[in-house]
Amino acid sequence: MDLSLPFDPPEFRPGSVWLVGAGPGDPGLLTLLARYALDAAEVVVYDALVDERILTFVPPGADLEYAGKRGGRPSAKQQDISLRLIALAREGKRVVRLKGGDPFVFGRGGDETLALAEAGIPFRIVPGITAGLAGLAYAGIPATYRGTNSSITLLTGHDMTGAVPEDFDWPTLARSSQVLVFYMAMRHLAEIARRLIDSGRDPAEPVALIGRATTPEQRVVETTLAEAARAAAAVEPPAIVVVGEVVRLRRTLDWFDPAEAARHA
Repeated sequence: MDLSLPFDPPEFRPGSVWLVGAGPGDPGLLTLLARYALDAAEVVVYDALVDERILTFVPPGADLEYAGKRGGRPSAKQQDISLRLIALAREGKRVVRLKGGDPFVFGRGGDETLALAEAGIPFRIVPGITAGLAGLAYAGIPATYRGTNSSITLLTGHDMTGAVPEDFDWPTLARSSQVLVFYMAMRHLAEIARRLIDSGRDPAEPVALIGRATTPEQRVVETTLAEAARAAAAVEPPAIVVVGEVVRLRRTLDWFDPAEAARHA
């Protein structure tokens, strides 16, 4: 397919790897440079969180290789993924490493680019829209609003071992950030909520749980910090958790209709 672009894109050279952010799900949120990379790719190594509709942009002659990692499920080892990218590039392929959201936001983009750099493989980063911002927008929740918050903090809900992060200064976090957005937190939501409340956060503070953000399967549950863990059963992961007064704006700004999105999918 001949993709017409309103700019002169960089050359996608054989033997190089582009780490491309696929965004949170809605194919319409894919950037022009990401779309160009997919059109030029000879091999696409993609993650579990990449929406299947985005894979339809891959040309028929390109190879698709799944390298998904999902918490608590059998997954490809990170070292094996990095070695595979290096091997494909050394075969002279144009390789796209397609990652959900943004490659450098709570993904393994840093691990993969460090491995590529150490192996002498040329690479490019194509940023994507991260779910921690787009998911809020599709749920009708501004990331910032002058009436509620001038700060927002993006956090992961688990560390490298899969446990609740122990390196967080929970009292400082609870006091200093007006809005908290947690990725990959559903499994430990009860413990996270407890730590925030114990650190001074209001148990009645509004919380939104946003599952499968920006897709026709999006589901949003509004609750409170004290009730968040019980409410989590109604939301299918992947999901993000938003804590803060800004969640109340959803009552007026809830614009996205998943049923309508499904009709146009």
